[in-house]
Amino acid sequence: MHPAAGAGIEGLLILQFPMADREDKNVENVPGKFYVDSQCIDCDLCRETAPNNFTRAEDEGYSYVFKQPETPEDLAQCREAMEGCPVEAIGEDGAE
Repeated sequence: MHPAAGAGIEGLLILQFPMADREDKNVENVPGKFYVDSQCIDCDLCRETAPNNFTRAEDEGYSYVFKQPETPEDLAQCREAMEGCPVEAIGEDGAE
């Protein structure tokens, strides 16, 4: 069994990815609580979900946080993007 896999309910295989690593943030992230790390696969989910906060590094092919959330709506969208990230590349444990 792959190290990132675990047995799920009734024997279903569940892949578990490591959480975002604040020590492995993409350099373009602005300082603050939210960030994207190097596991980003450029799927566009975060940019579609929270366009006021996430953008794409065109030359590098990944997302990063260009603006930390300032409103409750922005915060909710950033959390939704983090929860929906297929590789868990978005973290919320960066410096405030």
